[in-house]
Amino acid sequence: MVDGLEETISVDKIQKGDVLRVKPGDKIPVDGIIKKGKSSIDESMITGEPIPVDKQEGDKVNSGTINGNQSFTMTAEKVGNETLLAQIIKMVNDASRSRAPIQKLADRISAYFVPIVVIISVVTFTVWAIYGPDPAYVYALVNAIAVLIIACPCALGLATPMSVMVGVGKGAKNGVLIKNARALEEMNKIDVLIIDKTGTITEGKPSVEKVVSVSSEYSEKELTRLIASVNAQSEHPLANATVNYAKSEKIKYGEASEFNSVTGKGVTANFEGKQLALGNEKLMQAKNAEISEEINNQVTAEQEKGKTVSYLAIDSIIVGFVTISDKIKKTSREALFELQNEGIKVIMLTGDNEKTASAVAKELNLADFKAGMIPQNKMEEVKKLQAEGKKVAMAGDGINDAPALAQADIGIAMGTGTDVAIESAEVTLVKGDLKGVLKAIKLSEKVMRNIKENLFFALIYNTLGVPIAAGVLYPFFGLLLSPMIAALAMSFSSVSVIANALRLRGAKLL
Repeated sequence: MVDGLEETISVDKIQKGDVLRVKPGDKIPVDGIIKKGKSSIDESMITGEPIPVDKQEGDKVNSGTINGNQSFTMTAEKVGNETLLAQIIKMVNDASRSRAPIQKLADRISAYFVPIVVIISVVTFTVWAIYGPDPAYVYALVNAIAVLIIACPCALGLATPMSVMVGVGKGAKNGVLIKNARALEEMNKIDVLIIDKTGTITEGKPSVEKVVSVSSEYSEKELTRLIASVNAQSEHPLANATVNYAKSEKIKYGEASEFNSVTGKGVTANFEGKQLALGNEKLMQAKNAEISEEINNQVTAEQEKGKTVSYLAIDSIIVGFVTISDKIKKTSREALFELQNEGIKVIMLTGDNEKTASAVAKELNLADFKAGMIPQNKMEEVKKLQAEGKKVAMAGDGINDAPALAQADIGIAMGTGTDVAIESAEVTLVKGDLKGVLKAIKLSEKVMRNIKENLFFALIYNTLGVPIAAGVLYPFFGLLLSPMIAALAMSFSSVSVIANALRLRGAKLL
């Protein structure tokens, strides 16, 4: 905003102190403070909180978060590399650069295998040249070449990449995208899994759990109709959740008049000659609607489970309430139970408040959890566990999880999450389902076993074939291995490795 007029500029030209207008649905460009106006901001990418936060004049807003359906002006405070989003990106880059490359099993074997074969070939040539029958040098050359041919490390070279290639394809068919072979190699070694709550364990969006009537005059269906009628004009995500609930229940709702949104309290409206008020305890007090002890106990019980509750009052009399929650995914409970049975310690780290985190942890029988975690806290927790010698996997879906995903030994991103989380992780679960973690572990186990089998096939031919090619049977049976037969045996070892790797296509991951 320049002299009261709007001017569109590039983000990198924003300076501290600039007044910016943020329109409905826009991403907030830099960190700052709301100067004029109010809105609900979706901060889930930073905090992990699924329910948008109401903001008004004087409140702080962060770059990258998404504005709701109202416009406001803000004063820029932190720009460029100073913003919270930029700091998170820096942490992701630092963690990525600090990772040491892993040494492949096949490389280690080759380091010994190739020199040994060359030495055996030289020894073969020397022994045949000195002690062999005439023409001694011909026998020496043919047998030395036979040793090199039969020991040609084609199968050894194929052992790892063939299994990895088939394994990655198998994972993709099962909704597990593997970014690199290192992830496959390390996945079955993890002993600690850190998980985010919102969008990982839960759906990541508010939805109506139930509508409760405390009046004999109104049924739950009727209350749902009234709530949806009031909220139909509201832009708030919680209001959208109630409207969507009415639609899913096939309940027809109307259009209220004199609609008014009371920041931080709720909404009021007139509908069918009734004065309706839908909101929290503060709104009920403002409307002189008395909350009985019985209703208070019911609502408190819901709030202790980490759920959001809105009272509905008709003409200043409370007739019911609606419970809104971030549902736990159907597969989360079973997946976490199976992971713990596998001996993996599961820790939940979330940006949500203590009550919500405690309720979710209790429902999922998770002993270890921490609430109110910012991105840096999550990354530090990963570092702390790594310092204790633990192999740590981190599963998350938001920008707030990205630094920890990059720092962890294995980063696992939900495919339903943000691009930066997916970019920071080495494994992506397309469906955003924690059962995918189990699939990834099983896939890793099967691929690593298959690689070892391939290495066995590659080496067993050499172990048996190299001495024969060198001529150890000649003094006893007069047998020598033709270089052509040696080439056939070498090819057969490669075929064996390929056939064994292809068995992974039929592997069951769950």
